[in-house]
Amino acid sequence: MTDTPETPDIQVSVTSEFVASESDANAQQFVFSYDVEIRNTGERDVQLLRRYWKITQGSGEVQEIEGEGVVGEMPIIAARGYFSYQSRAVIDTDIGVMEGHYTFADPESGEFLVPIPPFRLAPPNRVH
Repeated sequence: MTDTPETPDIQVSVTSEFVASESDANAQQFVFSYDVEIRNTGERDVQLLRRYWKITQGSGEVQEIEGEGVVGEMPIIAARGYFSYQSRAVIDTDIGVMEGHYTFADPESGEFLVPIPPFRLAPPNRVH
């Protein structure tokens, strides 16, 4: 599933995939990988400073994750450039939803948030 929100000059696309080979239903451990692409369509370079994720599991349990940068980096995304990365989420149920936002900065307007709309974490053919 892919969602693409637009905030002035920044576009975020996320694609998630169930990793069956690393998941174990008996241990209540379900692994999902997700690919993120961030495009800077503006005229100024921006830097990704922080991330915030809210993961809602099928049970209703919510986990919040905050931190500097992504995958150990605080990338500068050049004007008309992009940055992509892959990460993982491990949850206790076979379905969930992730959403959040990134905090960016540019030299002229300072810090600003870019929302990441909800995207599903679910095995193929899972209805709910």
